Amino acid sequence: MEPLRIGVLGAARIAAAAIVEPARLTGARLVAVAARDQTRAKAFATEHDVERVLDSYADVVADPEVEVIYNPLANGLHGPWNLAAIAAGKHVLTEKPSASDAAEAREVRDAAARAGVVVMEGFHYLYHPVARRLLDVLASGEIGELRRVEIDMMIPPPPVGNLRWSFPLAGGATMDVGCYGLHMHRALAPLAGGEPRVVAARAGERAGNTGVDEWLDADLDFPGGATGTVRCSMTAPENRMTARIIGSRGEVSAANFVLPHRDDRVTVTADGAERVEELGRRPSYAYQLEAFAGHLRGGDPVPTDADDAVATAELIDACYSAAGLPPRPRTRL
Repeated sequence: MEPLRIGVLGAARIAAAAIVEPARLTGARLVAVAARDQTRAKAFATEHDVERVLDSYADVVADPEVEVIYNPLANGLHGPWNLAAIAAGKHVLTEKPSASDAAEAREVRDAAARAGVVVMEGFHYLYHPVARRLLDVLASGEIGELRRVEIDMMIPPPPVGNLRWSFPLAGGATMDVGCYGLHMHRALAPLAGGEPRVVAARAGERAGNTGVDEWLDADLDFPGGATGTVRCSMTAPENRMTARIIGSRGEVSAANFVLPHRDDRVTVTADGAERVEELGRRPSYAYQLEAFAGHLRGGDPVPTDADDAVATAELIDACYSAAGLPPRPRTRL
């Protein structure tokens, strides 16, 4: 396949794992980068072999050689710059969540449909064999019918002043890590009688950051009768990113379903017997970029498209509403 030609917005730390290494592994080209700090952009380009440094995000979006925009900016800047890229006729690989709220996610989806471009939301975990195995074990009937889903998404606190604590930039634990747990619930929908809904939620606000959730617990249920819970926090002593899927005859769990390159174990317990499977530590981001290339070059389906992003944003909004917190504000460029 012809290599993807990618333009990078910003020099965010996540970019090294989320786009630089995947590009190296899949043969994609990093054509251009820009950052608010030109010095950082130049250092990023030198370290990661980006072909050229441009003066601004707008220049990257307008560059005729760039076909895909990778957007790892602060949450509140996902929607506006995704829309700017779409307006320029570019495909978009955006970090999650794709927008600040469901209304903005719908705007991004509709704009992409009109422009005939593809927006892929970066729920990279779903493309890794660990996540696929969780779904396949349930679908096989080995653990029986779905009864309950339990997901923990917890990380140590970001530094004071970090953008993830900013309400104007759509920060908060649910936006940053809890969205993975909500998305995993949604991935189970075909096996659970339909999409999950939020039954109740509780949250704690970050001191000094009104409206920003430092933790949130959500209770969900499925049309088929199964229940679920997502616990997310940005105040934990260590990382915990576990998924447990309980059926009528057993259960399947992943030690780290979001970052399986750190721990690729899946444990299956059925009819009293337990086994541990190791699914490989190739980065989930590499699988994601391969899937995006396969879609753009060959029409392969991708499950994390703009329609999927809207449904996840609606679930995030429902969590905030149930917990008594306001939806995230939209950022204007």
